[in-house]
Amino acid sequence: MLTISQLAATAGVTVRTVRHYHHVGLLPEPERDASGYRRYSAQAAVDLIRIRTLADAGVPLARIDAMLHAHPAEFAAAVTELDAALQRKIDQLAEYRRRIAELAGGERLVLPPEVVALLDRMRGLGVGELRVRVERDAWILMQALDPHAVPQRLREKNAGFDDPETTRLYLACDQSVDWDPHDPRLDRLIDDLDAWEIAHERDGTGAGYLKLVSSRISEASPAWQRIVDALAHRAEQRRTAGHDS
Repeated sequence: MLTISQLAATAGVTVRTVRHYHHVGLLPEPERDASGYRRYSAQAAVDLIRIRTLADAGVPLARIDAMLHAHPAEFAAAVTELDAALQRKIDQLAEYRRRIAELAGGERLVLPPEVVALLDRMRGLGVGELRVRVERDAWILMQALDPHAVPQRLREKNAGFDDPETTRLYLACDQSVDWDPHDPRLDRLIDDLDAWEIAHERDGTGAGYLKLVSSRISEASPAWQRIVDALAHRAEQRRTAGHDS
């Protein structure tokens, strides 16, 4: 007969583990002998080793008791089912690893390759990473709220970067990120941007997501906030004047 410590050592587990198996009903707890100790039989040692083996193989404790008392065919079926469940978990974890690896590419996880190529083009032109991130967020919003607009907007963006004047203004805006909102250089930049808007028949209106984009730009820089507000104010003045005429 074995003490609980000897039983645990025989099965390669701790005494605490044996007591836990008692608690969950996997291993019957023997009565105490005349000396007040619990004594375990060789069968208890065999049962504990089987329990430990199944647990080490990943079998949930809730399934172990049924497997211990299953007929060979039932046991084999249970093993097959557990193996399939483990394979599903492995596949799921592999998918998580793939997606985590994609996170290293940032925007590649949520944006189409054509948009990622545009963001890389911006970096190649010298646009700062903060402005690229703001642009990325704008595309994420468009993809979620107005996906049908993405192809046309992509063509417009790439055409804009083909145009030296548009690119110059874009880079000028990017460079103004750290300017004081009252810097006189912003006045000249706002005039240039407003003239560009008029020349390209842009009035600041459009899809609802553009308000979110403007908000994201404003959050990134006080100078950019002033640009956005000033251009929106001028566009509103032109619309009001148009209605009055």
